[in-house]
Amino acid sequence: MSKKGMGIVVSLLLGISIVGTSWKAAEQPQNEQKSVKQFNSLSGDSLYNNYILNLYHQARLDSAGLNIFVFEKALTGFYNIKSLGLLHTKSILTIADFDQESCKKRLYIIDINKKELILNTWVAHGQNSGGDKPSYFSNAKNSNTSSLGFYLTGEVYFGKHGRSLKLDGMDNGFNNNARERSIVVHGADYVCQESINQLGRLGRSQGCPAVSSKLANQVINTISDKTVLFINSSSQYYTSTYLNETLAASEALNQQEVLASNMDWLTTFNNLSSDSYRM
Repeated sequence: MSKKGMGIVVSLLLGISIVGTSWKAAEQPQNEQKSVKQFNSLSGDSLYNNYILNLYHQARLDSAGLNIFVFEKALTGFYNIKSLGLLHTKSILTIADFDQESCKKRLYIIDINKKELILNTWVAHGQNSGGDKPSYFSNAKNSNTSSLGFYLTGEVYFGKHGRSLKLDGMDNGFNNNARERSIVVHGADYVCQESINQLGRLGRSQGCPAVSSKLANQVINTISDKTVLFINSSSQYYTSTYLNETLAASEALNQQEVLASNMDWLTTFNNLSSDSYRM
């Protein structure tokens, strides 16, 4: 697509209000088919809408149990943050969907460029956020609760839980105290099937998105180095400056153009190499 064509697309997107630049608490649809229909009716016919649906299905997020509205929120934040130049080379988006109970595998690690779900596993929430399904969130120190919103992954370090990953909260008033509260990704023995069998739920953390000890290194290696983590819940009011759909659409479509250009270049290079070899 030419720069002129991209300008036309972006101009059209400016006139489309897909969902809005902020999100409020809403009930999760009862099933995935209904969810996709509702998404279509809200979003209308747009390039960004089609891109979201395509990525959602190609990564098999529907069969993994992730609600499309939650995915849209997370993806929109990903592209808003990317547009600010805050991400490094990885195209990784991690979603902890606390609309789901802890006994469900509600952590999703997605490679956006490859359109692939890398890992779907358990993740714990804070002990004061609720039992099996969290309903209370706080940014306050010593609250032992989970905090909603967008995070950037920081440094890897060794602490009381072993190898862990620091997080920087990006949403003022919702999670910006993450560093002070020592909210990190770490492994925990209570994140396992045995805990679910004994308690009817996972064990709970002091606010950290804790994962299985067996998977901690894999999770940390995959999402480290300035990637986006989004903690979601529809049970509490949440707004974010990173939920600008128009900006996300522009960034997403620009990225797709770059990826397509790179693929065209690679194809041309391979063809030229083959021709040279035959000569």
